Amino acid sequence: MIPGKECRRLNKYIFPAVFDPADEGEVGFTVTFPDLPGCITEGDTLQEAMAMAMAREAMELWLWDTEQNAETIPTPSRPQDIGIPKGAFVMFVTAWMNDIRDDMAHKAVKKTLTIPKWLNDEAERNKVNFSQVLQVLQVALKERLGIIEPDHDDFLSAD
Repeated sequence: MIPGKECRRLNKYIFPAVFDPADEGEVGFTVTFPDLPGCITEGDTLQEAMAMAMAREAMELWLWDTEQNAETIPTPSRPQDIGIPKGAFVMFVTAWMNDIRDDMAHKAVKKTLTIPKWLNDEAERNKVNFSQVLQVLQVALKERLGIIEPDHDDFLSAD
């Protein structure tokens, strides 16, 4: 989240999504969210677009990014106020934010580290497992920052 900026965070959002079938002769559905600019996904079948949770995942990531940038999350439109193309339909999609916040907070981030060649050679000669060394580094970094264990609820709470 951007320091110094606050935004309203809910644990659950419900937005209308427009499911628009592909043109004749083509397969698939495009799913857009009229209230969430740029939030779009698609699936080869209606079941894939809905049952595989692609629409929900797209919406959750859009909302998470908006929260992280302390931007305002819009108010959902009423379905009857949404213009839709012929053959398309509107369905509500629900996003439960606790899971996506938790996933993103615990996502691994790649960092490139540099060590002297002689140390690397010696470690390889002794068959050192660098993944295990990086786990030790995580513990040392937490100690240096005074972090005992991150409070799981900090990532899940709503303001």
